[in-house]
Amino acid sequence: MIRQSVRLGDLLVESGLISEEELMQALKIQKESDFSKKLGEILVDEGFVTEREIAEQLAKQLRLEFVDLYGVELDMKLLEQFPLQVLKNAWAVPFGEDDENIFVATSDPLNYDALEVLERSVVSKPIKLFLAMKGEIQHIFQRIEIIHSTKSIVAEVKREIKQHGIKNESQESAVLKLIRLIIKDAILRNASDLHIEPDAHEVSVRARVDGVLHETFVFDLEIYTALASRIKILGNLDISERRRSQDGRFMLVIDSKEYDFRLSSTPTLHGESIVMRILDQQKVLMKMSELGFEEENLRTFHEIIHQPYGIILLTGPTGSGKTTTLYAALNEIKSIENKVLTIEDPVEYQLPLIQQVQVNEKIGFTFAKALKSFLRQDPDIIMVGEIRDFETLSAAAQASLTGHLVFSTLHTNDAPSAVSRMVQMGLEPYLIADALIAIVAQRLVRKICPYCKNESRPHHDLLKRVLKYLPENPIFYKGKGCPECEMTGYMGRTLIVEILSVDESVAQKISEGASRLEIAKTALEAGKYRPMIEDGVRKALAGVTTLEEVLRVTRS
Repeated sequence: MIRQSVRLGDLLVESGLISEEELMQALKIQKESDFSKKLGEILVDEGFVTEREIAEQLAKQLRLEFVDLYGVELDMKLLEQFPLQVLKNAWAVPFGEDDENIFVATSDPLNYDALEVLERSVVSKPIKLFLAMKGEIQHIFQRIEIIHSTKSIVAEVKREIKQHGIKNESQESAVLKLIRLIIKDAILRNASDLHIEPDAHEVSVRARVDGVLHETFVFDLEIYTALASRIKILGNLDISERRRSQDGRFMLVIDSKEYDFRLSSTPTLHGESIVMRILDQQKVLMKMSELGFEEENLRTFHEIIHQPYGIILLTGPTGSGKTTTLYAALNEIKSIENKVLTIEDPVEYQLPLIQQVQVNEKIGFTFAKALKSFLRQDPDIIMVGEIRDFETLSAAAQASLTGHLVFSTLHTNDAPSAVSRMVQMGLEPYLIADALIAIVAQRLVRKICPYCKNESRPHHDLLKRVLKYLPENPIFYKGKGCPECEMTGYMGRTLIVEILSVDESVAQKISEGASRLEIAKTALEAGKYRPMIEDGVRKALAGVTTLEEVLRVTRS
């Protein structure tokens, strides 16, 4: 292996990615840390350059090809030929071969000693080096460890399949043990959803933790049919039907605690994709103060939900916490003195003192029909799970205009867009202006792990995008990654929101058929609206989340 010397700092200055001053600052930090950190890590931490920019420049200098490992189909049999510790020492992953070479991707091409040990462990062919991102290599190491850790239970499942087939009635079958293991692991991670996805070669299990999917198990295709069938039996689905989507529910006791699971299966090219939503009854009964509203927004939200009548809309994408916010609001205002009715699809959580109704499309019991029947039930407060069509929207508006407080959700990207969406659905602008009290748009952002939180400087491109919201010399924070947060740097989630309150000036604009931008401008001038990005930046400056996370879910 030919050894080359690369002065990374000079290379990045020459390429124009960093300035001479930024290099000097990074070298000073490195010296103060007694050279415990690499220069590249410091440059990334200080926001001067990204990891990918360093990797691409290093690849050019060393005349190596840059490879995106997420876009490559890994040869797992080839991987198994190498000792895992040797690969870890070299931060290297063999990902393929041809007649002459074994292709090896590394994130540390200057670690010559470790790479030579790796090369000596290969008998058959010389290695050809490629450059890859460290995070991608780390993910592959995690995948290998997952495969090793589940080998024994997978072997037990395979033996059971060969000897007995799938035992539907058995409560102690190896397949059910495996399902419990998968679910228990997801619960320990505080996951909201579990995804079981087959491809041409294997089955991947991924858990959505704090809004981001993490691969937790990888199995052979051999056990997929048994696994999928047993889950479908739990959810009362038809195991012989594999061509249509199916939905179901089931309950399991994990560590002496009951959990509900909402189940969905849908046919894909290589088999059925199965998704389980984990429903913990304790998690939804949150107080409004626990949701993550900043003080001023919490005060505004508290005021609007105590109005006697009108429509309050919550907007945001699926999985942005709208249902949790709605339930917290209903919990706040419900009492023995008023009647609260909800129409949902499906009813995920059961709330005391609230009459909950589930949509049944098969018999024609839709949101709109339920809403019309609700008015004969003498309600004070109505919650409509989602406004999907003009009929439901019109019924909600009529209910609000006849003295009822109506909560509902709508899928729009921000609060002012909800007005345009209602007009597109066919409701007259003057009715919207009369009925609407407020629109709350929200997103969930990951919170910085408190165990590894320290000061950090985001990349200068990110700072430019939010410049007008920043004070002089802003200080930001970031989680470095530790065992407590599974090296992600994040733990838990919180809300960032924008609230558009409808006062006389805003109602006037709505009734005139004004555009989204005109409505937003009027509300801003009246002090009735503050964009979500501003709430996000405030939380980033307060050290609750990172600027990268805020810009991941909002538009600047």
